[in-house]
Amino acid sequence: MSELNRTLGLKDAISIVAGSMIGSGIFIVSSHIARGTNSAILLILTWLLAGFITILGSLSYGELSSTIPHEGGQYIYLKKIFGEKLAFLYGWTLFLVIQTGTLAAVNIAMAKFIGLIFPVISRNNIILNIGSYTLSTEALLAIIAVIIITYINSRGIKEGIIVHNIFTVTKVLSIVAIIVCGLFFGFNSDILIQNFSAIPALNLSTLKAVGISVVGALFASITWNNVTFITSEIKNPQKNIKKALFIGTALVIALYFLMNMIYLSTMTVEMIKTPPEDIVIASMMSKIFGSKALLIIAVIIAISAIGCANGMILTGSRIYYKMARDRLFFRKLAYIERRTRVPQNSLWLQCFWICLLILWGNYAQLLDYVIYSAIIFYIITIFGIFKLRKMYPKTQDIYRVPTFVPVAFIILASIIILTLTLAKPLYTVPGLIITLLGIPVYYYWKKAK
Repeated sequence: MSELNRTLGLKDAISIVAGSMIGSGIFIVSSHIARGTNSAILLILTWLLAGFITILGSLSYGELSSTIPHEGGQYIYLKKIFGEKLAFLYGWTLFLVIQTGTLAAVNIAMAKFIGLIFPVISRNNIILNIGSYTLSTEALLAIIAVIIITYINSRGIKEGIIVHNIFTVTKVLSIVAIIVCGLFFGFNSDILIQNFSAIPALNLSTLKAVGISVVGALFASITWNNVTFITSEIKNPQKNIKKALFIGTALVIALYFLMNMIYLSTMTVEMIKTPPEDIVIASMMSKIFGSKALLIIAVIIAISAIGCANGMILTGSRIYYKMARDRLFFRKLAYIERRTRVPQNSLWLQCFWICLLILWGNYAQLLDYVIYSAIIFYIITIFGIFKLRKMYPKTQDIYRVPTFVPVAFIILASIIILTLTLAKPLYTVPGLIITLLGIPVYYYWKKAK
């Protein structure tokens, strides 16, 4: 029996899905994709491919959450299907790289955009230098943001979800407003035709470029599974989680597609490839409304990143709490504060590790580590659907997706993993090594248990 309170409804669950997905990626990743593909058509196809993979994954997790509606989400799915060892390796990698690495990247990005408003916030403004380690004002702001968000969520699930819902609504409306402004004030049919008139060659190099570039688009939506982490705090999880997964991901994918179409109808591909600091949206709005729009965009992106971080900090801590309850992680992380009913120790350890990652890595490195590790576990988990169907024969109460859905996800995601392994081994293989290092740690915890 969980010690957490079941207080969140469907709207809250949808907010967690959408709010955790929308960070800073949609505002900057298109620049990376444009440079990698050098084509408007391939830019859109890359985002559509990422959206298709995301929908396939969310539908597959809908079946998993319906069949195993227990606390821990993906961690518990792996434990029930494949056993304790693989579940631990997922939780271990989630803590070291996937969840915390994404959070570090999101908060670094947030601080970067705040720096557009206050130039004193910059990675070049070093305030502390100890040997080869430095602390910039940008890193300091990112760390402060992580601490504040963690504190808010340590006060209770109600406080955390209220803040999250406010940020989610704000950034969704902001994106809609940007799309409307681009459509009515910046749309240029000549630019749109010019962008889509260049037909890329269909060859191995093109497919490789899309396979590598899709990493950025996936990073902008990789956290859709976070809602499964807090199953024990959602009312009627067997129905609400699968609904939240589909509605939330579909909403975000639609917004991402429209945003990129607006980019391509107001700017040439060359302009999208070379915006200052890779902030495509800032170049677009400055082109339409002048330099004053830059400050507004910086605020919107910062709000978006903070909202994303809030959702991920709230949900991620529940995995480490569940691992501790299973005696596979520090036992004190299973502590639930009586008044707030949240895993405070888990929240603060997560906060500490995120801060260390902020001090250690940069955005690009973290992105590669996160995506590589996350996709591998997505593939394994969704492959488990076929074993799960044998363990739990079909009944009227269990939601089933067409077999095509998990099969298509596994094939497409495996192609991306293979492409990344061959194209970026120095950045991706370390993510796998981090996961494998969890094996001796697992046996240590088993012995301690």
